[in-house]
Amino acid sequence: MLLPATSKKDIIYVKEVNQGMTVELRPGESQESLLKRFRKDVMKSGVLSIYRRKRWYVSKSEERRKRRAKAIRKARRKQAKEHARSKRQ
Repeated sequence: MLLPATSKKDIIYVKEVNQGMTVELRPGESQESLLKRFRKDVMKSGVLSIYRRKRWYVSKSEERRKRRAKAIRKARRKQAKEHARSKRQ
């Protein structure tokens, strides 16, 4: 479970609370649908993405570099999309 902690500018810092995911079997529910609900809850909670992100240590400067590169790619895609749209008209 994630709880919002403090926020600075556009970055939201999140404090993690380590709790296990539980899903109870409903009467007449199959094992497949139980697994499907469990996977859905895990995806909603974002546990896997947090785990993947924290698997390796990434320095602050590396995070900034990656964020900047991601913003540049996003801006280029947006510009290319607008350019293509203006050509059609």
